[in-house]
Amino acid sequence: MSILLQTLRLAGVWLLGAGLATVALAQEPAATKVQTVKTGFIERVYKNADGSESPYVVFIPHDYDGSKAYPVILFLHGAGETKDPTGKKKSGKMPVEVGIGPAIKKREKTFAFIVVIPRAEGFGWGATTANGKRAIAILDEVMRDYKVDPQRQYLTGLSMGGMGTWSLALAYPDRWAAIVPICGRGDPSSVAKIKHIPCWCFHGDADTAVPVSGSRDMIEALRQAGAQPKYTEYPGVGHNCWDRAYNTDELYKWLLEQRRK
Repeated sequence: MSILLQTLRLAGVWLLGAGLATVALAQEPAATKVQTVKTGFIERVYKNADGSESPYVVFIPHDYDGSKAYPVILFLHGAGETKDPTGKKKSGKMPVEVGIGPAIKKREKTFAFIVVIPRAEGFGWGATTANGKRAIAILDEVMRDYKVDPQRQYLTGLSMGGMGTWSLALAYPDRWAAIVPICGRGDPSSVAKIKHIPCWCFHGDADTAVPVSGSRDMIEALRQAGAQPKYTEYPGVGHNCWDRAYNTDELYKWLLEQRRK
């Protein structure tokens, strides 16, 4: 009988009282697949339609585990970090080394945003340029691969990237929860399209590379259109006002309060 019982058990059949009942055999629990999520600064590669590759960096908060959606910042660097598409000129600093990157590193363990840092290949981040289109495509890629709150997409950039911030804001006015253009300039005649977007702009009044009028004109135009942008102008500060701007803790608190309606 023991042999029969053993056989019945292996077949998934248990002898119960005077009758037989078929039940599923208890299975050993499957091994839980633990997927380690990389956090911090991560180097990634975007594959363009023509098959070429464009490296970029994404910062993933240290407490990211995929269980909740995070706000995301798209950062556009300045001209100094541009990659020479011909390869003839020696590259300067990498985009992650200037602007928001160093500010994140000072707050890395608690920084609450996913940050996308593409690299321009040639001058300009205008919405109609290859760089501008690629930046948006890279942002879309990160939003597919990570858990991102689509209602909290923020756009910022410095100098050339500040100009790109104004341009991409105008091109995608319904995308951004807030914008932070730094020492750039834009088209004051078009600001009615973005008057609903919360804006905090920064500039140094001694800037000789991009005159402070570039920001003053945009802010005044926004105010005339009925918007209430925040504007910080640093007395006696030249072109590099971005170190002060990105090290403003209140800026990140303010961003977290902004959500696209």
